[in-house]
Amino acid sequence: MADNKNLAKMIIQHVGGKDNVRSLTHCFTRLRFVLKDEEKANTDLLKQSEDVVDVIQQGGQYQVVIGMKVEAVYLEVMKRLDLAAEQEEEPEESAEDKSLFNRFVDTISGIFMPLLGLLTACGIIKGILAILSVSGLLAVTDGTYVILNAVGDSLFYFFPIFLAYTAAKKFKVNEFTGMAIGATMIYPAIITSITETPLETLFSGTIVESNVFLTFLKIPVLLTNYSSTVIPAILAVWFASIIEKQVKRIAPAPVKNFFVPLVTLLIAVPIIFIVIGPLATWASTIIGAFVQVLYNFSPVLFGAFVGGFWQIFVMFGIHQGMIPIVINNLATLGYDTIFAATCTASFTQLAILIAIVIRTKNKRIKNTATAAIFPAIFGITEPAIYGVTLPLKKPFIISCVSSGIGGALAMVLGVKFYQMGGQGIFAFPCYLNPASGDFTGIWMSVIAIGIAMIISFAATLFSYRDVTEEKQEEKVALEEALTEK
Repeated sequence: MADNKNLAKMIIQHVGGKDNVRSLTHCFTRLRFVLKDEEKANTDLLKQSEDVVDVIQQGGQYQVVIGMKVEAVYLEVMKRLDLAAEQEEEPEESAEDKSLFNRFVDTISGIFMPLLGLLTACGIIKGILAILSVSGLLAVTDGTYVILNAVGDSLFYFFPIFLAYTAAKKFKVNEFTGMAIGATMIYPAIITSITETPLETLFSGTIVESNVFLTFLKIPVLLTNYSSTVIPAILAVWFASIIEKQVKRIAPAPVKNFFVPLVTLLIAVPIIFIVIGPLATWASTIIGAFVQVLYNFSPVLFGAFVGGFWQIFVMFGIHQGMIPIVINNLATLGYDTIFAATCTASFTQLAILIAIVIRTKNKRIKNTATAAIFPAIFGITEPAIYGVTLPLKKPFIISCVSSGIGGALAMVLGVKFYQMGGQGIFAFPCYLNPASGDFTGIWMSVIAIGIAMIISFAATLFSYRDVTEEKQEEKVALEEALTEK
């Protein structure tokens, strides 16, 4: 196998030379060229190289797949192209790739890709600790548990900071400015203020009744705990990117180094807390109230809705609006149905991962899916969603549909959630009625989960196609159509 320098030289030669390269970026495993003339590229010779996994021409990009050493090769190619990596702009998408859903998936995938390895590692640590705790081999008060739990939980607790960094790279914002925004969102004094006596209550008697704990220049600030959230941090950095670009245009050169982050933070952070955060909180509250009304109307429709959309709710952080309802249900009724309707969500992801591992011939996808299986068993599906199913789109849709079916079935079978507990396989004790000791809820949840897993596994097994395989089928179909004409 060639070293990185020789590989970079070979790739440049076979994409038509440096003069044929309009721009270059990279993702997790591939170099993404935008060429002036793709006809000048020698695709066959590139594919014959043992260092090149594949070449994909898609969305106006000439993508050379080379695997995990892509960043090192990218830097070597950039040197030979006499371009600075930070000066490169993302290539424009073609019209076929500009749909809102495609752009959303591309953005989320780009932000989470650098975190996948760490996500999986932390998920595995939390899974192992769950096993040790439940089996009685390690008490939660033991120092070993406390330290390892801190390691496993650190990424999830401080998610806004990690996501702010990768989002800043995606939106082309100064990474440290992004991290400062993420850190501000979970600053201890701000989180602590939520537990204090509110200064006032806004919109009393309405569905969006909100307590005010702080003010900014006498403007009420409606706070929530942003720890472990995803979308609020991403939206915050996206908004900051708009501010930063404008500030850069007017910043005097002598003070630009500190003036740009100073003005960006002073404008962006207050608006994040005053506008973006409350809107997300209200969305959570409205959805939570809607879910309760839906259950009163039809438990089956309720189960299908909550089960089907739960993973999307979690992605946007709006599931938090349902947690107070869950806690209230447990306190007043002794059971809850919201969490019961979500019992199949993580397991459909697990079934899909297994199906993809069986079907795919793509080594990167197989490795990523395999690594995500263990955390998914324990209900930690971030590596599965952001690393596999969401980027592939169809498997994520299958997971949502099958989870909706499972949620509806759980309601038909009378599954109820009796206590706050673990996730994944450790959620099963939560379906045990502690008052009567009746195990029926556990067996009914197993039936609902089993059926949902079978549906998601079978649908993925029969519908999954590797990207290159799909493109080849499209090419054959097009050639046949042209031949018929």
